[in-house]
Parts: sequence; C-alpha cells; structure tokens
Amino acid sequence: MPEAAALTSDELLADEVAQYYADPLGFVLAMYPWGEPGELQNDTGPDDVQREFLEQLGEQVRARGFDGQMPVSAIREVVSSGHGIGKSTLCGWLVDWLMSTRPYCRGTITANNFTQLETKTWAAIKRWTKLCLTGHWFIVLDTLMYHREHKASWFCAPQSSKEENSESFAGQHAKNSTSFYIVDEASAVVDAIFEVAEGGLTDGEPMIFLFGNATRSVGKFHRVCFGSERARWHQTIVDSRRSRFTNKEQIDEWIQDFGEDSDFVRVRVRGLPPRASDAQFIDSDRILAAQKRTVVVLPDEPLLAGCDLAWGGADDNVIRFRRGLDARSIPAVRIKGEFTRDPAVLTNRLADVLTQTYDGVKVAMLFLDSAGIAGPIAARLRQLGFANRVMEVNFGSDSPDAKCRYMRDHIWNQGKQWLMTGAIDSCPQLEADLAGPGVRHDNRQRIWLESKKEMKARGVDSPDDGDALFLTFAAPVAAVVKKPAKRRVEGGTWMA
Repeated sequence: MPEAAALTSDELLADEVAQYYADPLGFVLAMYPWGEPGELQNDTGPDDVQREFLEQLGEQVRARGFDGQMPVSAIREVVSSGHGIGKSTLCGWLVDWLMSTRPYCRGTITANNFTQLETKTWAAIKRWTKLCLTGHWFIVLDTLMYHREHKASWFCAPQSSKEENSESFAGQHAKNSTSFYIVDEASAVVDAIFEVAEGGLTDGEPMIFLFGNATRSVGKFHRVCFGSERARWHQTIVDSRRSRFTNKEQIDEWIQDFGEDSDFVRVRVRGLPPRASDAQFIDSDRILAAQKRTVVVLPDEPLLAGCDLAWGGADDNVIRFRRGLDARSIPAVRIKGEFTRDPAVLTNRLADVLTQTYDGVKVAMLFLDSAGIAGPIAARLRQLGFANRVMEVNFGSDSPDAKCRYMRDHIWNQGKQWLMTGAIDSCPQLEADLAGPGVRHDNRQRIWLESKKEMKARGVDSPDDGDALFLTFAAPVAAVVKKPAKRRVEGGTWMA
C-alpha cells in the first residue's frame, strides 16, 4: 500500500535523524546529496572551518544533556569572520538540523537589514531545506517555515531587526524543546533586539547564533565576541583565507593595497574588529534615526536630484531627491539598467524629472555620475534647454575637502554628517546601501571609501540608492529666490 510505504519510509528517516540530535556535522553529511548529480555534484561537504564549528556545537549539546524536561543553560555562539566563508550556508544547515531533530522547536531568523535577510539568509534556508532529505516535512514560505502537521507549534520565521520590531522577538518559548535565534550580519543589529531575545533563552534547550563581520567597535556583537560579555559565549574567529570558498586572489590584492594589519584587512579578511573606529562608514543607528526623524523644509531650499547611472548593466539607474533636510517626501525613481542600454530612453526620463513640478517646485539641479553614458546624456539635456540645471560629477576626481581622498568620499562624508539631522525614507535598498561601504584611510589619513568593485567582490550590492542620494551634496546650489507678487498701483500700471 503506497500510503503505508510512505509512512514507513518517513518513520525510518525519523529514526535516522534522531541519531543526529547532538551531531550537527553528522546531520549535514548525511542529509544532503553531496557528490550526487544535481546542485551538489561537485561538492564533498563542509570545509574545515564549517566542520570545526559544527563539531564543537555538538560537544556543547552533549555537555548539557537536555532530558526534555529540566532546562539547561543556553548555547550562545558568535562567529566573527572575514568575507565569503559561507555564513549564510551555515544558517541554512543550522535551521534544517534544529527543525528536523527537535520536535516543536521555535525559531526566529534575522539580519542587519531586509535585503540581507530576504536575499541572502532566508534564501539560503530555502535552498538548503529544498535539498535536505527531511525537506518534505516542512513548508517554507517567504514569511514562515513550519512542520506540515504542526504549523502553530513547530516553526521558525524571518523577522526584521528594526528596533521598533523588537517585540516580535519576545514570547518565544519551547519548554520541552529548543527556542533558537539566528542573527546574520549581527554587528549592525541594534542592541534592543538582543535584549528582548534574552527572554526566549530561559527554558528548554535554548540556542542563539550570531554571525557577522566585526565592522563596529561597539554594540552587542563586539561585546560578546571581543569585549565585556565574552564569558558566557563561545567565540569562533575565522580568517577567510582558511575557507576553501573565498577568493584568494582578491584577498591578496586587499593585503597588498592596505596592509595585513590595516582595519580593512582586519575586518574583511581576518575577522577582527577595527583598531581605530568603525570600519562600516555609516553606522546603522544613524540611518535608523534618520528614518524616524521629522524635519521642516525652509521655503527657499532648492530641490536637488542625484542620478546614479547603471550604464545599461545589472544595477539600477536610481534618481533620488533632497530638499534641505528632507530626502523622504519625493519617492525615488528606479529604472532597470537593462531597459536603458539606449541612452535616449534614460535621457527622456531625466528630461521628465527636470520638467515636472514637485509640490510646486522644480528640480533646481540634477547631478549625474559622470562615468559611462553620462556625457552624451548630459550633452543632450543641455541641448533640450536644461544647461543650467545639469551637473556631471566625477566620483574619481580630487576631493574639495582635504580630509577625503576622492570626490565620492567627499560627498559620502557630507551625506554622513547630514544624516545626523536629515530625514530619509525607510526603503530597504537605501538602508542597505548606506550601511554597505567600508572605509579605510590612505597614508595621509584621508577618508577612502570601499569601491563598488570591492563591495561586489565580497558579495555586497552596488550602493545605487546611496550614491544617488549623496550626489545631491556634490556642489552648493543657490537658494530659491521667489519674485514678489505683482501688485496694482495708482494709474492702472503693473509694477514688480
């Protein structure tokens, strides 16, 4: 009977999976089709770094000896590493192991921003669950993963790490099982999230896992990995040169360019915190504050627009607007690069932006990233009558500020200071972009931002929205001077 056979097969699988309750490495080796035709046919399993992590995790489980009744102390794991070692993959394996070996467990998955959570962390969980032998036990949606027969009591879910969402981390308990939290890119997650999550680590066999790059010298991630809260956590520091997955040629270039003990290499390669200051140029707290802030726009503030051009590639063409302290009220314009390989298409869209009126005001100046197709586009816009309202900006030109190396460094530094008083929208792309670039200093101690090429080499998207917004700081623009209304005077003539 087919149904009975299927049930017997699942019972046999459940018996096998139970053997890996305290053996996450054994689970990973047994439950995925390593070396078989398909997605993993050229893979042999975890590399040395991943194996070591999973082995010591198993040792911690065995040491606690949870009996299903009496609560044990929480397993607290923090991994600080260079880029590209497979942290998102580890997240996927951990979720499958926990969900498969611990009936009625409950978990929360988060990351530093929505883009990372959706496209990297939760995407990895989806991918590995699909490959797992126990994958058919679960339904994995965009907002929830749950056991097919126990949706309300056996599940894990992705949650935003915004401070105002911190209460979503409360009330997670699994008295007879495991309550678990996985935090990806944890260095940029606000402390409030961890404070609330502590409530879910009080009963059963609780676990919390923090993964990240040590981009900041403050915050929970830094304290538990390198600072005052180390005692209760197990730390794993991973030099990305040890991982078989990393681009060794790229790493060698970074070391040659910046030095073995530079902050850039300490954070991006060695998994260590920066010596002097945060290696993340714009901190998340500053970004979140700007999302919440209410501002007032003065009547004479000019409306500015910045356009980061994709040159017809995979990135977006993004146009963002700012009027004084307000970069929130006018929505960004986003045009896929694939649709603008013909410069005429983008020229027409930009002409529309310059022609349109926004709350009674027209764009006083449009700043264009001068690379690629910007030259012909700017020339055509001038021909169309916008000569005094279009300015090209060369990101690689010298900075007008002695504290910055290049023009791009200057405008980002201007934008960083503006964020202390300005207002931005809550767009996930903008939030991720602003927090994305790292920073190092040249031999004259000038600010030198990580380039787009370097960001992409470590798996971070090009900061199109961030560049577009900060282009509005490329040059000062005169205040709007409104002509006084004409009035009728004696004699029936009009005078200004």
